[in-house]
Order: sequence, then C-alpha cells, then structure tokens
Amino acid sequence: MPTFKREIKGREEHQREAAASIQLVSFRLANEEYGIEITKVQEIILPGDITRVPQTPDYIKGLINLRNMVIPIIDLRLRFGLPEAEQTADNRIMVINTRGKTVGMVVDAVSEVLRIAKDQIAPPPPTVAGLGREYLTGLVRLEHRLLILLDVDCLLSEEEKANMDAMEASV
Repeated sequence: MPTFKREIKGREEHQREAAASIQLVSFRLANEEYGIEITKVQEIILPGDITRVPQTPDYIKGLINLRNMVIPIIDLRLRFGLPEAEQTADNRIMVINTRGKTVGMVVDAVSEVLRIAKDQIAPPPPTVAGLGREYLTGLVRLEHRLLILLDVDCLLSEEEKANMDAMEASV
C-alpha cells in the first residue's frame, strides 16, 4: 500500500478511536475518585484568598478574583454533604465552565488526565439513591479502581446559579 494511503488510513483510525473515547480530569474528594470531562475544565489553580460573602450556603466558600474575573468558589465536599477537611498542600481549585457560568470547585487533589473508551462507562446502579445521584453520569471501570463520573452541569440548580450571579454582581 502506498505511503499516502497508509497515512490516510492511520488518520481515519485515529479519528474513530478519538470519537469512541473521552478525556477526563480525575480528582480526589474524601476517599473517592471522581472524573469530569476535560472540555468542562478551564484551568486548575492553587487555592488563594477567598472573599467570604455573608448569607450564602456553607458550600459556597466565597469569591476570588481570577485575572480580573470574579468567580464563585464551591467546596465540593460540603456540596456533597461530606465533612469539611483541613486545607492541605494537595488542595486545588478546578475552574470549570457549567451552563455558561465559570465556577471554581475546591477538591482534595487533582490526580491525572485520562483517556477512556466510552464503553468503559457504566450507568450508575439503580440502587444509588439520595442526594447526589443527579450529579452522576456513570462509573468508569479502571484496572484497580472505580471512577465516579460527574455531570458538572447538574451541580448547580437554576436558583443557585441565579444566587451566584447576584452575589457576583454585588461585588
């Protein structure tokens, strides 16, 4: 087969593989590992000074100024009803884009970027109930662990999003 045809065939195979896979950013929260699609992640930063805003839910830690853009910061542990933890050197703020809004999420640690095949994603088991099920899009089976796949677009209700808009506007 001529070199040109091999190159085209190789590109086509690469495109099929890319369509059948997604990239995830994995992170730790308590003793669990979670993942979100890399396309939702704008950047990952070190926690800095967070300006607390009065009369906001506990899971909203406040606001930060990120390159002249004020963004709300959510403590994902508190959002999921987990106990608050002491800040460590591994903590990070994942700046994400959700439904046209930029939000920071405090996580215990960011682990890695993974490329997974879409057939590795299993739907959440029907027995998983309660608060938080609406955030799950599936479970990813990796060699020696499970990764909980989150839908960040479901992390904030319309009311919470409106409250954050009002909080940002008041600054």
